[in-house]
Amino acid sequence: MTATDQRTDRLKKALRDAGIRITRQRAALLDVLADAEDHPDAVELHRRAVARMPGISLSTVYRTLTALEEQGVIHRHQFEGDAARFEHAETEHHDHMIDVESGEVIEFCSDRIEHLQKQIAAELGYEIVHHRMELYVRKKAGEG
Repeated sequence: MTATDQRTDRLKKALRDAGIRITRQRAALLDVLADAEDHPDAVELHRRAVARMPGISLSTVYRTLTALEEQGVIHRHQFEGDAARFEHAETEHHDHMIDVESGEVIEFCSDRIEHLQKQIAAELGYEIVHHRMELYVRKKAGEG
């Protein structure tokens, strides 16, 4: 079974657990979501799903995404000045850089940043229970 098949199964189970019937349209949307390696918004997910199964409504996409988020199998990211974007919840912790010109979302991990955040919180008498880092970036002139 491929990683995409496993994701699809996990998404289907989450909807069933939420009491939501898996229609052909929802199944197509779940396949699209399972395939997504980027951070698509609802409109983009709708566009991709309609290409596979015409007739899917945007409201079905939104309701399905809300249910999946409530079940904890996808994460919603609300990047500054942009529509909410979605990604799989099973990914390891990572932070995001958002290119302010192209809208591209770049994932990154930095042990140095993680350590520094913990150190700063401890120095102030706290422990981190959850965090999210978003860096808004622009390519340097002359770089690629």
